[in-house]
Amino acid sequence: MKALKILFLLLLIGGTAWILIDANTAPYRKMEGKIFGTYYHITYQSSSNYDQEILNRLNQVDASLSAFNPQSTVSKLNRNEPVKADQMFSDVFNLAMQVSKATDGAFDITVAPLVNLWGFGFKHSDEATQARIDSILPFIGYKKCSMVKGQQSTVKKSDPRIMLDFSAIAKGYGCDQAAAVLVKHGIDNYLIEIGGEICARGLNPDHQPWTIGITKPDTAQTQQLQATLNSQSSMTNGQLNMATSGNYRNYSVKDGKRYAHTIDPHTGRPVQHSLLSATVIAPTCAMADAYATAFMVMGLEKAKALLVTDTRLKAYLIYSDSHNIMQEWHSQKLKIE
Repeated sequence: MKALKILFLLLLIGGTAWILIDANTAPYRKMEGKIFGTYYHITYQSSSNYDQEILNRLNQVDASLSAFNPQSTVSKLNRNEPVKADQMFSDVFNLAMQVSKATDGAFDITVAPLVNLWGFGFKHSDEATQARIDSILPFIGYKKCSMVKGQQSTVKKSDPRIMLDFSAIAKGYGCDQAAAVLVKHGIDNYLIEIGGEICARGLNPDHQPWTIGITKPDTAQTQQLQATLNSQSSMTNGQLNMATSGNYRNYSVKDGKRYAHTIDPHTGRPVQHSLLSATVIAPTCAMADAYATAFMVMGLEKAKALLVTDTRLKAYLIYSDSHNIMQEWHSQKLKIE
């Protein structure tokens, strides 16, 4: 009996040692491609290849939430076709409604017709006259749609012209889903980036904490860094979930005037304020994605006020002061280098 116990202990020690050795020597794998109308880059350490499983999960998100996919659940709903809301759609819809309520409608998934009107959406742009804006505003508003639960859960719209756009939350949700695949397989070291939204855990290939760069707001697309963030200083349950929204690259020019891509759902027009970029860290990347967009609508002071009351969130905000000089503000608990 004593010999069996010793044998079991040796096997346990040997198995643990093998796991530790494998974790330290396993290769870092890289995958990249296009999804949700943007690009993804994923790096993870594993002896096994989970690329296809990750891609399958991302394609599931695309089939549910991408307005660029004509056969997706959201595209069918926008065409008022009968369709059942899958679990992914329901989860993201409910989160979107929560963020909309918390931000007094600054985040609003019904803003799609206005985004399209100004030339930033998934449909051809019309001329953005005030008359056209006024004709669209009556069917803009997150309170004008709701989830009807049951055997055939779907979205009820108060007006058939209401269109949904998850572009400001789907990329973050995609990061969450890719991370869930890796966590399920016990992967401790990874970096997932989809269209600038990020999930990170553990160490990079140099066995150092992932260092995440925050790009300096400029229209020249120089990719200069404004600041860097050590991932381990801002993790929730061992993972960093971060999203950045800004108006300094995605914009249109009409009659010589530059218009930001962030549309205020209340006015129907591009936002005009000093906030240039909002980087948000949250319990999930989908939540970070949504709040980053909301902050760009709200502006600097309202964003800071919300951050005081919602302790789940941390943010790094870049803005232009009264002298047009770039300034920065960040949550006290956020360590910026």
